[in-house]
Amino acid sequence: MKVIIFGATGMVGQGALRESLLAQDVDEVLAVVRKPTGVRHPKLTEITLGDFADLTPIDDRLDGYDACFYCLGISSAGVDEATYTRVSYDYPVAAARTLAKHNPGMTFIYVSGAGTDVDGRAMWARVKGRTELEVIKLFKHGYGFRPGFIQPTHGATSKTRLYRAVYTVMAPLTPLLVRYLPRYATTTDRLGKAMLRAARTGFPTRIVENTDLR
Repeated sequence: MKVIIFGATGMVGQGALRESLLAQDVDEVLAVVRKPTGVRHPKLTEITLGDFADLTPIDDRLDGYDACFYCLGISSAGVDEATYTRVSYDYPVAAARTLAKHNPGMTFIYVSGAGTDVDGRAMWARVKGRTELEVIKLFKHGYGFRPGFIQPTHGATSKTRLYRAVYTVMAPLTPLLVRYLPRYATTTDRLGKAMLRAARTGFPTRIVENTDLR
């Protein structure tokens, strides 16, 4: 299996990258990044992209992939709607549309989040809800993954300072949340494994809630 990962330097992307490199049935991993991941592995190839809304510069490198794990995103805190829409809708939809031309049968997973709702009151929920709809429309095997609270594992770290502080404070409690409240919490490695499971066998629903990410 050949996998493309967007956002491999973020916390969720780090988990997806780690599990993909460990998986015996994954032969190649392509990380599309703005900055190097710092990971060295014989399966891994990295391509630097300046503008994630335009995949034209790497168009000739995108054929023959079985799955795309789209983990790129930003926090909505302190971000205006136009900026948030560019990163959370324009970027993933550009990737989905381009990859649908090259690999129409691939599995495309967009990591949105618990509470995503195209008709929701929160701006971020509406934006990500629109993105989910586009992904599902473009791919027969397109999914919106909606994790809740995510415990970083195996050295994964958030790029957002506020989130890092929250994870530090909650570190003693997060294993208990994951164990006793699986409906609301998961881990980066479980999320990565669930993405691979979707690529291998699929999920019964196109929207995958946190409780199914086990």
